Amino acid sequence: MKSQHKKWGALLLAITLLSALLISGCSTKGKGGGDVELKLGFYSSAQSDEKMQELIAKFQEKHPNIKIKTESSPYNQFFQKLDTQIAAESAPDVWLSDGVLVPKYAERGVLKDLTEWIQRDLKADDYYGLEFNKDAAGKYWGVPQGIQIAVLYYNKDMFDEAQIEYPTEAWTWDDLKAAAEKLAKDANGKYAVDPSFDKNKISQYGLTFFSITEGWMTVLKSYGGGVLNETLDQSIIDSPENKAALDWIVDGMQRELLPTPSDLKSFQSNMAPFPSKAAAMRIGIYARTIDANAAGLNYDVTLLPKGPEGKRFSPVIANSWVINKKAEGAVGEAAWEWVKFWATEDEVQKEWASLGEAVPVKKSVANSEQFLSGSPANKQAFLDSFEFAGTLDVNAVWSEWVGKFNDSINRAFEGEVSVEQAMKQADQEVQKVLDEFYKK
Repeated sequence: MKSQHKKWGALLLAITLLSALLISGCSTKGKGGGDVELKLGFYSSAQSDEKMQELIAKFQEKHPNIKIKTESSPYNQFFQKLDTQIAAESAPDVWLSDGVLVPKYAERGVLKDLTEWIQRDLKADDYYGLEFNKDAAGKYWGVPQGIQIAVLYYNKDMFDEAQIEYPTEAWTWDDLKAAAEKLAKDANGKYAVDPSFDKNKISQYGLTFFSITEGWMTVLKSYGGGVLNETLDQSIIDSPENKAALDWIVDGMQRELLPTPSDLKSFQSNMAPFPSKAAAMRIGIYARTIDANAAGLNYDVTLLPKGPEGKRFSPVIANSWVINKKAEGAVGEAAWEWVKFWATEDEVQKEWASLGEAVPVKKSVANSEQFLSGSPANKQAFLDSFEFAGTLDVNAVWSEWVGKFNDSINRAFEGEVSVEQAMKQADQEVQKVLDEFYKK
């Protein structure tokens, strides 16, 4: 009997040890990113969806114990649904955020602070745009997926036809307007410098111009103005610098060198004038190369013009991966593995860059022949623009204050009120939006 008891005892001991090993193995997988379901959200597009799925598949090959469940929909629907999910505490664990919306989520306590992970795993000097997700306290809330940065686009054929020289990096905004006078054309083929030019029948604008990113912000900033103060909670709209910048814009619109907001309504979209050959120049982010190339334009790009005091400003949007604050433990680690995979793997960056959708985040890829080749010829201008790049005064209520600013300033653009009146109204309306959030 004793021998039999010893055998059962040995068997029980073996089973106990085996169970402990199995439990230990499962536990290790969980901590290291194993046996984890990761909800990944992104706004979809016909151009990029297939590549995104390919990269997800490659990630899962490297991390077989992380099972990704995707949630995607077109841009507007995605962010509308995301707001609802956040309210219901059912948002994805990690999602792709429009760069202008990162502070909206961060300042409402929705996002995980990524500072420790970034400092541990990423070398800041290797990347473009990390600083654009850093708040005043030095905390990082996202890692860029791709960068949109604005430059000056110009149609070479239109310049050649008008017999004027292409834009240079020495241009000021006054130089641009002088060129626009020689490029804006009416239905009779008369340029704006011709006394018989009919500004009521425009066939070609000198410069197309729309809203904040590809319109007024770069002019305001290069003139020494802007919309918000350094802490992004006070309006600075009613200033002499902004008055000078807005006078420059309104003068161009009154002379039909630039389209007014109502002029743009005759186009298929606000972005259509340049690729449809109805404008000789545009302020444009990198993504605008897609339509310009598809239209077969003979075009190039250069740095945006300088203001009166030599200041230059290029708006930047760092569309970024962010992690839900509620993604804790193994899920949070798995989310970071995805972000790190996107940021650190050259092959991932190269594959995404092949879409022509954005400036690559990793400098080694952005400065490669793969990115710099092709059209436009001077892609280097996008990289050089980081020297004077800045955000669009993004904060928790960016969408709201931009709407109020446009409502007020567009009245001056349409000639309904003076620049002074529009500025004062914009200043008051924007400050109301800021106070409603920041003074609660």
